[in-house]
Amino acid sequence: MHIHILGICGTFMGGIAAIAQALGHKVTGSDKNVYPPMSTQLEALGIELIEGFDTNQFDQKPDIVVIGNAMSRGNPAVEYVLANNLPYTSGPQWLLENVLHNKWVLAVSGTHGKTTTSSMLAWILEYAGMQPGFLIGGIPQNFNVSARVTDSSFFVIEADEYDSAFFDKRSKFVHYRPHTLVVNNLEFDHADIFNNLADIQRQFHHMIRMVPNNGLVIAPANIPSVDEMLAMGCWTPTQSLGSDWTINEVNDSGNAFTVCFQGQFVGRLSWSLQGQHNRDNAIMAIAAARHVGVEPQTAIAALTEYVNVKRRMELLGVVNNISVYDDFAHHPTAIETTLNGLKAKITSGRILAVLEPRSNTMKMGVHGERLRASWQLADTLFVFDNGQVEWGLANLCDSSETPARCFNDLEQMLLEILDVAQPDDHIVIMSNGGFENIHQRLLARLEKKYS
Repeated sequence: MHIHILGICGTFMGGIAAIAQALGHKVTGSDKNVYPPMSTQLEALGIELIEGFDTNQFDQKPDIVVIGNAMSRGNPAVEYVLANNLPYTSGPQWLLENVLHNKWVLAVSGTHGKTTTSSMLAWILEYAGMQPGFLIGGIPQNFNVSARVTDSSFFVIEADEYDSAFFDKRSKFVHYRPHTLVVNNLEFDHADIFNNLADIQRQFHHMIRMVPNNGLVIAPANIPSVDEMLAMGCWTPTQSLGSDWTINEVNDSGNAFTVCFQGQFVGRLSWSLQGQHNRDNAIMAIAAARHVGVEPQTAIAALTEYVNVKRRMELLGVVNNISVYDDFAHHPTAIETTLNGLKAKITSGRILAVLEPRSNTMKMGVHGERLRASWQLADTLFVFDNGQVEWGLANLCDSSETPARCFNDLEQMLLEILDVAQPDDHIVIMSNGGFENIHQRLLARLEKKYS
């Protein structure tokens, strides 16, 4: 079967492409403004990638078109599919019908930590010899692919609350029908499709309704947004982080801690990651793996060999003792968590934070005040306004306690960063997009400056 994917370079749709190819289908796709890591993953798989949405991409008529949720009415390719009555579906629906329908699905949901926790969980199952399939919104470095399909009964999926397609406004995760469900947290986000937190809670509850009574829901304790959602009805056993599962005896550097289940010691994890968010992610993964038969001691041993996902505080290079990191943070909570984790990790030097607010929620200014508070752990902040932000980003920088400058010229911002950076500094670049390849451009400029 020939499957053509519109919006193929999104992390989710790129995973669909990899799985479809592994199942023996011919896969092609199109997108615009493509950037790593998904573009390089698709190239490595030998999947034909068409730049843009011209209708001549349908000259070889596909058997079905899988339409990504970034596609909308008015797009030439979308209009061609509709006008010519080509068979089409959404990515989540295709995944359910072709992969998930006969699997034990372990789904990881929440506003933050989905990619990291699902990567940890997939690695734990792999370490335990279970060879799970998975689809993750990033590149887990223990696997170096974002998705795969196997003969295993188990499939780990990052369960996103964003909508499925322009013709299916339900959250992606309602298609997944999980047997084991992790709810990491629940905050307001995606203001372009949700009016308020209650809208998001309702979508999460739609997923809760699908978890069977012999399944398991794992969620944090005493988080009002989560408690309110579960109070809408839950027909499945639950375990909680902070009650059933607890973290104790954290060392001074934050990279070793004791894991307890229902008051009983189950192991001590020493690893390379820092930050409370990563400790919480680890417990969620350990709890989910236990539900499918992996002993916590085995899960802890697996996590000592865990390598974090690309673009999650990924160290890209060090030049003249100036470290450059890439991070996917694009929500105030994630930005604060990222900076807090880096602050705990470093022993000297300043943190120079470089931020591109490019998510739809950020563009709308929903998190304005919270955004300013989120970056205060940085020593200096550089913010790039790509021209799509609909509110006073420069004014927010002007009123920041942390020195902050807003730029609408990326080249000028690069020059300023190069002028300010000095040995022992840590430059963390935060964006959920390609950011015009600023990471490699900055490293190249640093190499030239200090060569």
